[in-house]
Amino acid sequence: MDMRDRLAVGLIGAGALFGAPAMAQDVAPITIVINESPWFQGFAGLIDYYVETTGNEVDLDVNPFLGSIEKQRASARAPEGTIDLFITNARLMPEMYASGLVHTMDELAPDFELDPAISRFDDSVCWDQEKKSFDCATGKLMGVPINPNIQMLYYRTDLYEEAGIEAVPKTWDEFLEVCEKVESEDVICIAQRGARQGVGYNFFPYLNSFGGSVFADQAAGDYTVTINSPEALAAMQFYLDLAAEHGHPQTGSIAQAEMIQQFATGRAAHIIAVIAAWDQLDDPDKSLVAGNFDVGIIPTATDRHYTTIGHFVSTIPRNIPDERKQAAVEFLKWFQTFDAQREYAVRGGVPVRTDVLTSELAEEERYRWMKPLAENFDNGVIWYDIPEVGEVVAVTELRWNQAVVGELSAKDALNAAAEDIHAIMERAGYQTGLLPKL
Repeated sequence: MDMRDRLAVGLIGAGALFGAPAMAQDVAPITIVINESPWFQGFAGLIDYYVETTGNEVDLDVNPFLGSIEKQRASARAPEGTIDLFITNARLMPEMYASGLVHTMDELAPDFELDPAISRFDDSVCWDQEKKSFDCATGKLMGVPINPNIQMLYYRTDLYEEAGIEAVPKTWDEFLEVCEKVESEDVICIAQRGARQGVGYNFFPYLNSFGGSVFADQAAGDYTVTINSPEALAAMQFYLDLAAEHGHPQTGSIAQAEMIQQFATGRAAHIIAVIAAWDQLDDPDKSLVAGNFDVGIIPTATDRHYTTIGHFVSTIPRNIPDERKQAAVEFLKWFQTFDAQREYAVRGGVPVRTDVLTSELAEEERYRWMKPLAENFDNGVIWYDIPEVGEVVAVTELRWNQAVVGELSAKDALNAAAEDIHAIMERAGYQTGLLPKL
């Protein structure tokens, strides 16, 4: 069964069975739920490798992104789950961790540890149930990162060379100067993600880099809503001005797929997108800019660079038989090894081990993204660390999209978001407050 056949089967909900070689099985077969995404093919290729090298059987249940979230919720709450390993996105992690429906890793394997070469991604692999927040110092390890889906600045190296630009812009002011040099009648400077599904995720690096935040201090438990601060307003106004002056004329309708397509067809000189988009953009059969782009750190308005972590962590549900739990543990032990992570890269995936990202592979042209990605790991910031993340994201995506399409001014959008989020936090019993309206 080729890749397209496997994906087609998964998308209609039947799952994609990767047949094992004719040998005795060491562990029980497992089912992994995963979302259709730019990085799916790399993960599917690694599952092929796992089956080939271990003889263990894996069934991939492939769904659209939101469908994958609902599949995990339903399976975790059933009397007996049908899914043995969840691939949990940052958007779902706090809810799933806090629910108690998934195991901590020490409950399943007391000696299980996250390999030191693997990033903790802003401590999001750990959960402190008492504080209800990510914390590897006081919390428990919940799983292993599966994909470091963090954002990078994609830029056209051919346009940079033509314009005599020697360095990737480090600040937003420098970025605006680059825009003036690379855009033309046929090429916009940047295609931004402005559609309701995803605008929040892509706006975060702007928000953080201007010194803005949604809450005053999540780490200290201060959930005073600060999304309508002067810093947040500066970030939002910059985002809107950039779209109006250097972006797509219909930014409000640009979702992730459209944003990537704008870059792939040569219509945009820049995008800020997840690193998982690299493989298709560097494929000459899918992209007009293959070989003529690179990635770098996202510019900033302050002295620190930021990127939003939209990664995925594997978790094991409580409501499955013990033999399937142990089979899932064995897969995670294997997955985090250097050999597996290197093969992940070779098959089109994005490793979570920094030593693979800085290995000899990084010297090859096709892997020129590795070193910038490793550098960007330190800039990663998680969206939210609260179980109510779904409610808050629904608010920000609505209000920020309304600002992008012109239904609300930047001030009104941020004020409305602040009031909505404050109501959520107050109802949930957090220590919260509200800034004066802008």
